[in-house]
Amino acid sequence: MDSLMERRREKRLRYSWPIWFAEDFDDILTQGQMVDVSSGGAAFTCYADRCPADGDHITARFSVPKYEDDDSFDLSNFIREGRICRIDELGPYVRRVAVQFSEPLPFKPGEIIEHDVMCV
Repeated sequence: MDSLMERRREKRLRYSWPIWFAEDFDDILTQGQMVDVSSGGAAFTCYADRCPADGDHITARFSVPKYEDDDSFDLSNFIREGRICRIDELGPYVRRVAVQFSEPLPFKPGEIIEHDVMCV
């Protein structure tokens, strides 16, 4: 896992928040659960029967907390197209999906203020 961390260009913000995705937004949206996000991509979990395939292009809608110095935060909402670059099998019913955005976010979520957010 250390070698994986060394390849990353920026810190990731780890948090648990809904993400909605589909091949395009004319399709039925599928809900996943965000694992982490950087300006260039995200990882999320979803049920295996609704999981996109490696190399698929999806459109995702999600929110990212943007922290202030006083520990408050606002949610910034995004819609991003991207390409699935990895699928990990976490169990018989759950997959972790890594997506690379076609357009980066306007800030680096993991480098604003270091926080671990566990939202339910």
